[in-house]
Amino acid sequence: MGSEVIVIPIIFGVLFGIYYLYISARNKERLALIEKGADASIFYGKNRKATPMWKVIVVNLALLAIGIGVGIFIAAGLVQAGMDEEVAFPGTIFIMSGVGLFTGFYLTKKLNQDA
Repeated sequence: MGSEVIVIPIIFGVLFGIYYLYISARNKERLALIEKGADASIFYGKNRKATPMWKVIVVNLALLAIGIGVGIFIAAGLVQAGMDEEVAFPGTIFIMSGVGLFTGFYLTKKLNQDA
């Protein structure tokens, strides 16, 4: 019963640690660039050539949903062909979800090259 009292602070501690490492690493990187003589405007420039984050998220979520749907469809066919249901559904759903996310990675890379 007392274990949940320990788990919650550990979760918050891990989240804080990840955030702290992100901020401190970003600060060190920026300081190193400024020491080398780079202009500080590269951090806040208006003409950045990067794809907006919402487009990346939408593409990846759409392809993930498509992969899950195709995985369920293929699994239903495998079950009808005689494969065990407990193996067919999780296996094909995970495989097709991975294929969808892998495709999303390459589409995002292509979006960044076009931007």
